[in-house]
Amino acid sequence: MTTVDDLLNLLVLDKVNDSAFNGVSKTVGSPIVFGGQVLAQALNAASRTIKNNRVLHSMHAYFLEAGDLECPITYNVSNVRDGGSFSVRRVTAHQNDTRIFILSASFHKQEDGYEHQIQMKKGVKQPEELLSWTDMRTEFSDALPKTLKSFLEIKRPVEFKPTAFANPLQPKNLPPTHEVWFKLKGDVKGLDLATKQQILTYISDYNILTATLNPHASKAHWGNTQTAS
Repeated sequence: MTTVDDLLNLLVLDKVNDSAFNGVSKTVGSPIVFGGQVLAQALNAASRTIKNNRVLHSMHAYFLEAGDLECPITYNVSNVRDGGSFSVRRVTAHQNDTRIFILSASFHKQEDGYEHQIQMKKGVKQPEELLSWTDMRTEFSDALPKTLKSFLEIKRPVEFKPTAFANPLQPKNLPPTHEVWFKLKGDVKGLDLATKQQILTYISDYNILTATLNPHASKAHWGNTQTAS
C-alpha cells in the first residue's frame, strides 16, 4: 500500500445493506490490525448513513480486542439519533463472533460559528531539515529493535518526518510531546470532506503513542514495551 488510491481502497468499505459494511486489513508492520485502520473504516461506515451533508465534529472509540489481519471485519451501524442539527451513530466492529471495537460519532449540519486554532510555535524545523522514517530505518538499521525495524520497512501512502526522535544510539528522555510533518503520496484535491476526515483519522494513530513514550525514552522503546491506544 503505497499511494492515496491504495489507502482509499482500504478505507472505503463494501456495503452489505443500509447499516452493515465489510472491510479487509493491511498490515503496518504489526502482527495485529492497525487501530487507525479500524477507526477510519468505522468512520467510513458511519458517514455513509448520514444525509444532508452533515459533518463529523466529535467521536469516541474503544478497542476491545486485537484484530486478526486475515479475517474480514464487519461494521454494523446503529442510528442513535437524527435531530434538527445533529446526527449520532454507533458503530460496532466484529470479526466472526468477536466484537473488537466500538465507535460513537456525532455529525453536525454545516453552519456559521466561532472559529479558532492554535498558532504554530516559532522555530519549528522544516521538513527539508529532517529525517523521514525511511531515512531513520537506513541510518539506524543496526541499532533498531526488531519490531521497530519491521514497522519502518512497510511501505506507506504517507511520509512522516518527526521534528525530534529518540535516537537509539543515544537514548535519553524527551518532552511528552511529538511534532510530525506528514505528506500524502498522492492528490486529495477532488475528495470530499468526509473522505479527508477518514484519511486524517487513519494517519492520526501512527504517532500518538510516541508522545507517551518520549518521557521514558532512556529505558522504554518499541522493542521492550507493550502499548495500546
